[in-house]
Amino acid sequence: MESRYNPAEIEEKWQTTWTEQGLDKKPTEKNKPKYYALSMFPYPSGSLHMGHVRNYTITDVIARLKRMQGYRVLHPMGWDAFGLPAENAAIDRGVPPAKWTYENIAQMRQQLKRLGFSIDWDCEVATCSPDYYKWTQWIFLQFFKAGLAYQKEAAVNWDPVDQTVVANEQVDGEGRSWRSGAKVERKLLRQWFLKITDYAEELLNDLDKLPGWPERVKLMQANWIGKSTGAYLEFPIVGLEEKIGVYTTRPDTVYGVSYVVLAPEHPLTQRVTTPENQASVEVFVKEVSNQSELERTAEDKPKRGIPTGGKAINPFTGEEIPILIADYVLYEYGTGAVMGVPAHDARDFKFAKEKNLPIKVVIVPAEAAGKPTSEEGLHSAYTEPGIVVNSKQFDGMASTDAKQAMVEYAEQQGFGKARVQYRLRDWLISRQRYWGAPIPVIRCPKCGIVPVPDEDLPVLLPDNVEFSGRGPSPLAKLESWVNVPCPTCGTPALRETDTMDTFIDSSWYFLRFPDAKNEKQVFDSLEANDWMPVDQYVGGIEHAILHLLYSRFFTKVLRDRGLLNFDEPFQRLLTQGMVQGLTYMNPNKSGKDKWVPSHLVNPNDPRDPETGEPLQRLYATMSKSKGNGVAPEDVIDKYGIDTARMFILFKAPPEKDLEWEETDVEGQFRFLNRVWRLVSEYANQPRAVGDTQTQLSKPEKDLRRAIHTAIKEVTEDVEGEYQFNTAVSELMKLSNALTEASCKNSPVYAEGIQTLVVLLAPFAPHISEELWHQLGNVESIHTQAWPKYEESALVADEITLVIQINGKKRADLQVPAQADKAELEKYARESEIVRRHLEGKEIKKVIVVPGKLVNFVVG
Repeated sequence: MESRYNPAEIEEKWQTTWTEQGLDKKPTEKNKPKYYALSMFPYPSGSLHMGHVRNYTITDVIARLKRMQGYRVLHPMGWDAFGLPAENAAIDRGVPPAKWTYENIAQMRQQLKRLGFSIDWDCEVATCSPDYYKWTQWIFLQFFKAGLAYQKEAAVNWDPVDQTVVANEQVDGEGRSWRSGAKVERKLLRQWFLKITDYAEELLNDLDKLPGWPERVKLMQANWIGKSTGAYLEFPIVGLEEKIGVYTTRPDTVYGVSYVVLAPEHPLTQRVTTPENQASVEVFVKEVSNQSELERTAEDKPKRGIPTGGKAINPFTGEEIPILIADYVLYEYGTGAVMGVPAHDARDFKFAKEKNLPIKVVIVPAEAAGKPTSEEGLHSAYTEPGIVVNSKQFDGMASTDAKQAMVEYAEQQGFGKARVQYRLRDWLISRQRYWGAPIPVIRCPKCGIVPVPDEDLPVLLPDNVEFSGRGPSPLAKLESWVNVPCPTCGTPALRETDTMDTFIDSSWYFLRFPDAKNEKQVFDSLEANDWMPVDQYVGGIEHAILHLLYSRFFTKVLRDRGLLNFDEPFQRLLTQGMVQGLTYMNPNKSGKDKWVPSHLVNPNDPRDPETGEPLQRLYATMSKSKGNGVAPEDVIDKYGIDTARMFILFKAPPEKDLEWEETDVEGQFRFLNRVWRLVSEYANQPRAVGDTQTQLSKPEKDLRRAIHTAIKEVTEDVEGEYQFNTAVSELMKLSNALTEASCKNSPVYAEGIQTLVVLLAPFAPHISEELWHQLGNVESIHTQAWPKYEESALVADEITLVIQINGKKRADLQVPAQADKAELEKYARESEIVRRHLEGKEIKKVIVVPGKLVNFVVG
């Protein structure tokens, strides 16, 4: 019998066996409860990092546990394979995006298989595959037919040198394009949107249906949706028929409005600008167009604005007020216009002071009511509730009451109404690039926008494209692809050349996994409704808002289209922390240069190899730029997969960041070796026979209590809050109890050995399988039933009672576990050691703590 633990040999042996036996396949029988365990699928960058390994290890433990608990488990994997990096690779390396992507997928698939995760590879999907994006396009058309997909003008980042649209991630901190280095401009283009705002209220309310989500994630989503209650008010423009619409949550301050601000891109900007202001407005608009949204709205940036010369009328007061344009107002948000109330808004106050605009107090603290008000010497805006002043018939009202009263007045007069508004904006899905799912519509000069017929899907990405990074997207330049007949009338027409945001692909992939090979439907609703919703979703906190929100949105739309019968896609959510590595930083350098790769540093005297300056040590998220990464292959080659899994699970709770320490990895390797020796030695000995239910000796009772305590604690740890670290601690305790047991020829010891191996199986699947077969078993350990603890085994017959005199421990005493306080004192008094210490002394007080100690206080 092999007595040496050889991780590589064992892991290769059992991975092959599991594949041959199909143990990881999606079960077809319906007689068991289902469990859908899912990790957020990766982008195929070419290699796995330790963050991937942590994510997938957590999900794999859950999937393996649920199989052993009698569930039919779906545990799939796929690839979020469209996106900008592949297109950049095509530009930089001259490699087609598809070739680069599929090579990366093949490499990462092989890495995942080597890691031994119990993934059903028959369910694999890649979002860049035509048999997937065909259905992405089909889903888009469902939105289009439901009136949830539309076009409008929206601002994009425009590179004036390369004459192309660049994504936000292609713009550096100075607002320059990643390729040309030119200052990026803001330009209006017709873009496709999905009407997520139609579902804003339901997306907000249904967060209450997600008790299995972290509260902070639900709060982040609620804040992103940003529901507010206020008023829509219209300010007439002097000399024009148009009116400026604004939304405000503070209608109680409307008598203090001293100006109105338009976004520079607002269609009314040119209309309200007077001839003498035309030149300065044009210059300002051009300057602002060169700023990114981040530059315009950052809190630490000064707010810039200029007058248009136009005037608006405050509908409540009849007063004329100036119309300005400012960089901090964005046309895409709200109405693209705001009313300026400097006395009661901090940003307006600062802006008004800089521009010497009027400031009018209309709300004062309750204690100041009835006293004269003055704007002179005002140092800050008063933004709290109070009493309304200088507001005609509303004077003296509490500001909270005045909100409703003023809205009602506006409705009566016809210049306003109550409105609920959301911070959430409709989802801009257009991307002017190649490597994405083409938007399946055709522009006909006679019929307008015509959806591509279902039978013509997918609209395939052409292969014969040029990647220069300049000018329009590769699709727009390919006339043979763009020019097509209208599917309705046959007139020469044009394909849509925009592709879809890659968040579209990931917003429904979890619905495809249960029926991944269906060629006739996006999915069979019976299959999807059987497996969905996902029981446990595992992924990074960085996806807490957009991906999760979009996935919830898609689910609700497809439900309303009759395809699904549930409201929410993910019942439980675990957002795992980052993996951090030991990092060296030179505080005297900046940018990427400040990070010094770990392999260039002497850990005993960390210094910059170039300058000799002392380096700071810290733990930071592993990345290539910091030079602090640990390759999964290096760990596996040295310690094995099971050791890597055990370290990841033991080092920190899953939601916390994990600091990578080689010494801790070695500690888990030593633990697995101890388990190996413990079980192998037992397997080579004659087996004990007998019944664990017969009369047991005290050592046997103690060991059986340790066994069933481990079952109870491990089960609760992995079923509840996923405290895998404490579960591993319980396995260590059981291993120690078996090592120290004096009843190694007992059937209780045999029960303990078997239990240890079974409890270890979800955590360290390879070594557990090998040891299980060493014990003479034929079937896979991963098909065994998860053990259940016995309450009776947890009850101790005896306890160790600590005896103290004046608080100092003098003895331990074995006493019946059920003894009451009087009996415990009696046992303690009768102890030979206590009698000897108390002889000739007066007992002033006896303190009895049931189950723990007796303390005699003596003179």
